[in-house]
Amino acid sequence: MTTLTAARGKAYFRLAKLDIVDYYLGVAVVWTLLAPALRFDPAVLTTIGVFLLGEVFVIAAMVALDDLTGYRDGSDIANYSPDDPGRKRYRKPLVAGALTEDQVLRFAWVTGVIGAVLWLAAVAIAPFSPLWTVALIAVTYFFSLQYSWGVKLSYHGFQEFFIAALGWALVLAPYGLATGEITGFALAQALLFGLGPLLFGVYSNTNDIEGDRRVGRPTVAALTSPRGNMFFVIAVSAAELVLILAAPALGGPWWFPLALLPTIVARGWQVWLGFGAGDILRARMLGIRIHRITVGSLLVVNLVVIG
Repeated sequence: MTTLTAARGKAYFRLAKLDIVDYYLGVAVVWTLLAPALRFDPAVLTTIGVFLLGEVFVIAAMVALDDLTGYRDGSDIANYSPDDPGRKRYRKPLVAGALTEDQVLRFAWVTGVIGAVLWLAAVAIAPFSPLWTVALIAVTYFFSLQYSWGVKLSYHGFQEFFIAALGWALVLAPYGLATGEITGFALAQALLFGLGPLLFGVYSNTNDIEGDRRVGRPTVAALTSPRGNMFFVIAVSAAELVLILAAPALGGPWWFPLALLPTIVARGWQVWLGFGAGDILRARMLGIRIHRITVGSLLVVNLVVIG
């Protein structure tokens, strides 16, 4: 019984993708963006902590529903086939047979409800609750659960935008709750943060073209030619570079692009690895590392500039 319980616990852990912490790093960026006097303010810390906990539950619900939809339409079975050693089937508990559809659906609704309660609590206890922040949280919650369920946002051509927009919201929302405002420099960092998950998501989509086309999931990679998809990925990478170069004009220090130089160089390497060398999955994994390097650089910049 203990072994069975442990195995099921691991399956739920993998279902919630709790080992992928990249969206959760946004809270660290927010904390360093705060004035030193606010970073250890009890109300601010409690608000950010409750928001982060709610974020974990909301994302768990989102990815569980995504897995359920992907299993039912056959795209996950195709993309995680046994003859593809680059994709690990155990990361998809439904495909691996570790959980049933009913278990996944119950998990999604329970975590979704808990996430909603925690985000409402964060708004209630926050030092500030401007209307734009409350609206942003409500919209983020709604579309997170509708990403692959209900209206199935990702099945109507909005997948790439949502991946980036979720990152933007998960920085701007807690920052708004803590400060009641938005600055140009905070906006620039939120936009950079959201592009991180997108720039490993587009490489996943490039690898998953066949399965996505089979079920009619209209990612850019599935809708365009290989050359068109390559130019799209390069364009998104270039947009990140432009944003880095523009950050000083939005309130960042003049040396901000130099601090983000590791991101700039690694992003060029990622493009070559994926489309020059043709190793899409390695490029995807590099994208995860680049996002974490970017976050680390932002934290250092904020601590130096803001104090």
